[in-house]
Amino acid sequence: MANKLQERFPTIRTRTEVLYEIQRSAHLNDIFSVWTKAQQEEFLDFCSGARGIKMLYDSFFKEIMNPSTTPERLEEFLSLVLEKKVTIVKVLPNDNTRIADEGTLLVTDIIVKLGDGSIANVEIQRSGYAFPGQRCACYSADMLLRQYKKLRGQKKRKFRYQDIKDVYTIVLYAKSPKEFKKFPEIYCHYFQQTSDTGLQINMLQKYVMIPLDIFRKVRQNRGIRNRLDAWLTFLAEDDPEVILNLLGRYPDFSAIYEQAYAICQNMENVMGFFSEELRILDRNTAQYMIDEMQLEIDQKKAELEQQNAALAQHKNELEQQSAKLEQQNTKLEQQESELAQQKAEIAKRNAEIKQKDAEIAQQRTLLEQQQQSLLQLQERIALLEKRLETQNS
Repeated sequence: MANKLQERFPTIRTRTEVLYEIQRSAHLNDIFSVWTKAQQEEFLDFCSGARGIKMLYDSFFKEIMNPSTTPERLEEFLSLVLEKKVTIVKVLPNDNTRIADEGTLLVTDIIVKLGDGSIANVEIQRSGYAFPGQRCACYSADMLLRQYKKLRGQKKRKFRYQDIKDVYTIVLYAKSPKEFKKFPEIYCHYFQQTSDTGLQINMLQKYVMIPLDIFRKVRQNRGIRNRLDAWLTFLAEDDPEVILNLLGRYPDFSAIYEQAYAICQNMENVMGFFSEELRILDRNTAQYMIDEMQLEIDQKKAELEQQNAALAQHKNELEQQSAKLEQQNTKLEQQESELAQQKAEIAKRNAEIKQKDAEIAQQRTLLEQQQQSLLQLQERIALLEKRLETQNS
């Protein structure tokens, strides 16, 4: 496949020629020897046509899409992305006051003023970072504030808020953040502030996020369907077969590839480009790892807070249960005391009953004795009466 790219672009040198030029220069050889084996192979592959040039490399993208020298390229790309005709009238400088740390995450950051007065910021991210929405909102707010300050300073008392135009933030992700993985069939996400009532008010800040890793998977299934797909293929793909397919459908991209391979003719410059790309990649990787670690720390902290809250709630429930048990124990003790009192009263009453029963038994015995005496007396009386009758007769 490398031979086919060389056939299409004769300026591409062979691997042997590239290595020869590097090795005959002590300076270039020193640079080359610092790279890892994988990095050396990657460099030799795109210089010799074994792989295509990765157009998302900062230096290549800025040369190829330079709005000062070839504005028509970025104009067409922005027109397709924003779905409206775009004309670049001015390239704006990157402001030194831009959020300091965030610059470490950016590979490319091109800011242009469009014909309708709106501002577009084109950014390339090699690695998807944490909190993409929050960061993009801060970038956009930064550009909006810059525009506001500039217009207010220029127009002074004549300044009107309607003078402020839309601010577009277009982000191309080589490796998209994890949030985008939830939409595996969508590779263009448009954002703007809207009302839940349908009220139409222009809030000025608009965003387009394009995960190129997802686009590549979609393209593998559906192919290149339109001009926007062609541009995204140009930016995202380094597979020679895909590049040749793109050129078969859209031959005008050949001129752009020829410019890129012309850059590769200057070995010192292209090695400098690649070294800078590796430095940016290392910096971005480190920042990405920091973001991931901070996100993990935040998640662990949130989990710990939830666990502490659950423990506090559990402790409160236990305290409530303990108080309830104490109340129940107190009540039980009261009931036991009352029961003991009742048992004592019953025992006292039983003793009184026994005493009365004994008294009754004594009285019954006494009565029986009296009855016995009475019977004996009655018998004696009857005997005396009988004797008396006998004597009288």
